[in-house]
Amino acid sequence: MNPLWQKQLSRRHILRGAGAMLALPLLDAMLPRGFAAPSQFKAWKASPGAQPRMICCYVPNGVNILEWVPETTGKDYKLSPTLEVLAAHRNDFTVLSGLGHPHSQGGHSGADTWLTGANLQAVPGADYTNSLSVDQLIARTHGIHTRYGSLQLGDQSGTGSAGHSHTLSFDGNGTPLPTENSPRRLFDRLFVPESAADKAATLRRIAEKKSILDSVLAEAKSLEKTLAVRDKRKLDEYLSSVRSTEEQVARMEAWIDRPKAKVEELNLQLGSQPGNAHDRPMWIDVMLELTYLAFLTDTTRVVTFEWSREAGGYGGGGENHHELSHHGGDAGMLAKLANIDRFHLSKLGRFMSLLKETGEAGGNMLDQTMLVYGCGMNSGRGGEHSPKNLPLLVAGGGKLGLKHGQHLAFDTAKHPPLSNVLLTLAQRMGVETDRFSDATGTLSGLV
Repeated sequence: MNPLWQKQLSRRHILRGAGAMLALPLLDAMLPRGFAAPSQFKAWKASPGAQPRMICCYVPNGVNILEWVPETTGKDYKLSPTLEVLAAHRNDFTVLSGLGHPHSQGGHSGADTWLTGANLQAVPGADYTNSLSVDQLIARTHGIHTRYGSLQLGDQSGTGSAGHSHTLSFDGNGTPLPTENSPRRLFDRLFVPESAADKAATLRRIAEKKSILDSVLAEAKSLEKTLAVRDKRKLDEYLSSVRSTEEQVARMEAWIDRPKAKVEELNLQLGSQPGNAHDRPMWIDVMLELTYLAFLTDTTRVVTFEWSREAGGYGGGGENHHELSHHGGDAGMLAKLANIDRFHLSKLGRFMSLLKETGEAGGNMLDQTMLVYGCGMNSGRGGEHSPKNLPLLVAGGGKLGLKHGQHLAFDTAKHPPLSNVLLTLAQRMGVETDRFSDATGTLSGLV
């Protein structure tokens, strides 16, 4: 049974005996349905070391753009009704409006292209063609220093289907990278020591993968001599993916005898379920808490987190997010959609607070951590699901050169590419490149 609809116990339930009346303590079952017990997780006092980091947080189905975009711009802008939720962090984030993905088809394929900027229909005869996502570009630089080059999180495990992806991350060939949706499995993967038997099994898998990769490369070299120019180009793209897999295997082998960071699971609600409307608030919290711990311990420096897959998701009280995104301009539905937007931003604000409360290198973790938050579509005034004027916030990274406390507004009609933001962030993460996807340059005003 879905806990959202379970009967709520009253604190007035009492124990009667010998003329005495004892009030029961506050139990989880007494909380209003749709509101899970709040997380008791606390920030650490200090980080053991400062490293640049980035997390990209995706919410599906667009937002109530009428209450999202501030009416004024620049440093003195007035927070919109929705963004008031982040008032305590006003100087730690930038609102970006008017940007979009010129090559995107919009709709519920937004997650597929949010970090790639790709035209999924670019190749004649192919139903779907994606490209490298910016997180994976960054992971190439930072992954050599951490146990995991990147983490992919979402409310659905795996990769999903073309156009309805469960992941935001794509390798150099546009192949989707699978997500993890279980807090328990994620915690075990990051922090639970492996037994001798686990290590032996991992080494066997590594040996098998090496053997397969060796065979693939040998066959490819033999085949290459007989191919035409176009096919050679396709083979080169494939071999690039193989080499990426080789690097992942080498990383696994190099880290297998190095102990994982020691982290207690105290106050982590690892049993939270993403598909349970009642669990929804605490599931988002615990996945962000695990991200915080992964950053704190330098287990990874790059994370993508799809809070819900497109055409899905719940609000904080169990509302059907997707249904409300097709609001058709209805005032009541727009109001409920704005409530979901504020619920999501409250979770982002809590994560930002965890980072700010943790001292690091004369500042705090937020200074060294960039957050990208938004959606790959705009549900607009009538629920049209456009790839223009995408809702977008960039936060943190003050010591990485980002400027905040502002609303940077761009001409929606000219549709500047969101890839300009992604290129800017990649450079702030130390990636030496002046090109990414369809970027025309870095974004003026953000740095």
